Parts: sequence; structure tokens; C-alpha cells
Amino acid sequence: MKNDYRNSVRATLLIAFLFTSLSARGLPLPTVETPIGPITTTGGLVAGKVLPSGVNAWFGVPYAQAPLRELRWKPPRPIHWSGVYNADRFAPECLQTLRGSRINHYFGNEATSEDCLYLNIWASADAGEGERPVIVWIYGGGLRIGSAAMRNYSGESLAKKGAVCVSMGYRVGALGFLAHPELTAESPRHASGNYGLLDQVAALQWIHDNIAKFGGDPGNVTIMGQSGGGRSVTALQVSPLAKGLFHRAVSMSGVVAAYPGSRADAEQQGLALQSALGAESIEEMRHIAGDVIRNIQREYLSGLIVDGYFLPEPPGDILAKGEYSDVPLIVGHVADDGTGPLQNAITLDSYRSTVARLYGDKADEFMRLFPASNDAEARKMARAAALLSGREGNAYVWSNALSEFGDAPVFAFQFSRVQPYTPGIAFADHDPAMAGSYHTADVPYWLQTLDSLNLFRETRTWTPFDRELADLMSDAILSLASTGNPSHGNFRWPVYSPQTRLIVDFGSGDDLWKVVPWYNLDKFPFFQENDANAAAPIRSINDRAMD
Repeated sequence: MKNDYRNSVRATLLIAFLFTSLSARGLPLPTVETPIGPITTTGGLVAGKVLPSGVNAWFGVPYAQAPLRELRWKPPRPIHWSGVYNADRFAPECLQTLRGSRINHYFGNEATSEDCLYLNIWASADAGEGERPVIVWIYGGGLRIGSAAMRNYSGESLAKKGAVCVSMGYRVGALGFLAHPELTAESPRHASGNYGLLDQVAALQWIHDNIAKFGGDPGNVTIMGQSGGGRSVTALQVSPLAKGLFHRAVSMSGVVAAYPGSRADAEQQGLALQSALGAESIEEMRHIAGDVIRNIQREYLSGLIVDGYFLPEPPGDILAKGEYSDVPLIVGHVADDGTGPLQNAITLDSYRSTVARLYGDKADEFMRLFPASNDAEARKMARAAALLSGREGNAYVWSNALSEFGDAPVFAFQFSRVQPYTPGIAFADHDPAMAGSYHTADVPYWLQTLDSLNLFRETRTWTPFDRELADLMSDAILSLASTGNPSHGNFRWPVYSPQTRLIVDFGSGDDLWKVVPWYNLDKFPFFQENDANAAAPIRSINDRAMD
């Protein structure tokens, strides 16, 4: 006991000396974080820490066993530990390609590992047990990359406003979405693929079972995601495995209706990957180094599929039967977030040649709908068409279908703000002069994480308008999570209906927000009839919604 006391005194004197020395030299003082806990969870005891903002945080909490060795390409399994788990730092991101330091969305180097099934929790210090709405962030990245620790995705700001926020790691790429005949045969449910989505369900189950201890209400959970995360949100809506685990949803720039393939086709991709690896069986593939698989997976990825378990049927069939989670939903897109070859047409000549190549004898009809006589008009029309034939059209179809089949309100949006880039800033993957309101541009406004984009260098010179817009949009998320309706104060967001087709446009011109009829919908039937990429997935839902 005497030695313990002496060591404690020595440590206190050392810290005092360090602070005095740094202060005397005019250097910044180190941040001292206060530990909190432990809290009893279904896995074991968890300790966290208090952030400098006063928000309580638990980073890197395991919610399932590490999917390693014999557990690679298996559904996640519950985890238990002895002693106190010190959740004071972020866990590695799931194995993936790393991000260069000069790309647009760079938030620091992260460790990567197959041992990545962890979640992070932010909660205000005064949250009583089971008291606050829970907001669960599901990262994007096309189900190929993504990180629960990315600063752009921090839950700290929403926690300060009164929510309990959670972000989760889930398997990506071939390690998260491989289907294979051997995997199907060994599964008691005769299913393979979608392991990353099964991870999401396991995380939601952990949240349901444990979040009350951290201040969250397990009966009031909002799931929220962008791009691949938005596809995940809508996939969870139609999966029977996620029923009852969430109560509101937010899908940004991603809808599952546009993407599911079949398990049979995906199994062929799995066999092709096995051949490329020179492996004789799934058992042998389970023991190949993960980075070897990551490095060659690009040609063999099938992504989210109708696997017979997580998705027992195509989303359109599930919606038509009413066998989905009918919860209040925010769904939408950003203004310049087109996909496909048209998005890259920046001159009148390239616009016309791309239209001719894509639509053949229907090119003249297309040009009547999206006319252009110079390069500037061509760029504008190409982007509008690329948006409507992809993410915007899918958001419209999803809004229509849920409004027709369900009772819960749908709130549709477009985000139009072009971020204020710092003059002279350059990126390896992003041209500020051409980006417009780009894919993911809305995320730091919804989550109120604008400053994350200036973490290592100033890339944006944020204005009072941007701060006010972020405050408005993050309040809308908190209001949806709290009440099921994103309207708050003087901000009014109308419920979408197929008859009025009203949406909120955020950050258009000098307007923080405005209610408008959904843009360009009169041109949408062209893509349903003539665009092979849009027509097949859209008709599976839209025809039923219109019957």
C-alpha cells in the first residue's frame, strides 16, 4: 500500500512538472481524458472516457467475435470477455485499400484488420439510463471500403445535442460479401454472401440489448447511412432479420432497389475468385492472407445480393407484400451526384457522342428532353440526366413505393450546396472547379462535422451560411430521431406523396432550405423505358407501386 501511495504521488508530481514546463515554454498543454465506467454489457464490462467537449465516449467496443480463420465468411457470433474492456481508442477499419493523404476525404491514416467488428458510442454526460434517442451511423464506400472512425462521421456533435450516437464497423469487399457454392452448402440456411450486412444486424442487436446502459432508448433507434450506407439502410428496411431493431431511417445517396443480384450469379464470382487465388476449396481460401484477397478482389466483387436469408426475396416483392420495416424515412440525393458515362461529359461534343452511344435511335428524343447548344449547357444537362437515371431516380422510386405500400411518412430531399473551397486548394482525386455538390458533400452538414475537412490543412473556408445550414440539418436529424418528424422550429418538411411530389432542397443559392416540386420527374419515364441500367431494378418496385 505504501509503494502504491508513493507511486501515485510521483505520478502526480511528474504530471504537474510536465504541465508547468510546457506552459512556461508557451507550448499547448496535453489533453487529459477522464476514464469512466465500467458498464456491464452482454459481452462483459466496458470502460470509456470523457472527451474534452464533455461528451462521454466508448471507442472500439467489440460486438461480435473477430471473423478470422474458421470464422471468415461466417455470420457474426456473440463475444464475451473477462475483466474490464478499456474502450478508449478506435478499432482498426475492416481490411481494405488505404486512402492517400492528398485525396479530398482524408481524415488520417488508419490501421486495417480483419479483426474489425467493433462499434463506437458517444453520449452526453447527463443522459439517464434508456433516456435518449439513438442514432446509428452506417458508413458508405460502396460496400468495398469505409471506416466507423472517420472524423467526418463523428457522433460527437449530435451527442452534444441530445442523442446517443453509434457507428459500427462491418466487413467490406470480398471478405464481407463473398458468395460461393461451398459456403451455401455449409450454411444451415443455404445462404452465402451479405456477411457485412449480417454484421450490421448483429451490431443493431447489440445496441438493442445494451444501449440503455449508455443512456440510449432501445425502443427509439434511428439508422442512418450514405452511399453504400444508404443502400444498407434500405436493405435493412426490407430484411426480416432487422425487424424491430430500428424505428426511423435516413438513406442518403443510396437505395438497395438499384443493386441486388442473385446468389447464383454471385457464387460464380466466388468461384472465379477461388480460381484466381489458386485455392482448391473454401477451407484453403480461409487461410490465405487477407491482403492477398483484397489486392485481387476488384474483378470478382458481387456486393449485396438476394441471398435467401438476409434478403429472402427481391426488395420489390418484399415491399409489395408489406413485409418490411414501415418506419419514418428521410431519403434523397445531392444535386451533382450522377453516375455513369454522362457524368463525365463536359463538352457539347462529348455530350452528344455519349448520348448517341448510350441511346442509339432514341438519342434525338433524349436531346429534346435535355437540350444543350454549348459546353456549359451540355455539362448541366449531362449531370441532370446522369442524376435522374441513377441515384435521384432510385430515391424517387423508393419514396413512391413506401408511400404507396406503407403508412409511415417519407421525407424526400435534394442537397444543392457547393462547398466553399479554400482558394488554391488541390486534391489528387477531386477538382473543386468541377465538383459541384458532389457525392458525400452533404454528410458533414447532417452530422455537423464541417471542421473535419480542415483536419490537416484548410480545404474549405466555411461561412456563417454553412454553419447555419449544418445546424439546421443536424437539428432535422435529431428531430426525426426524437419524434419521427424532421420539422423543428420554423423549419417545415412536408411528407412526400406521389400526388404532390414535394421535397426540401437544402442550400440552393441563398436559401438555407426551400420546399419545391421534385425536379425533372416529367423526364423520368424515358429512363424507365430506355435505360437498361435503370429500368430493371426500378420496374421491380415501381410497377407494383403504380398498380
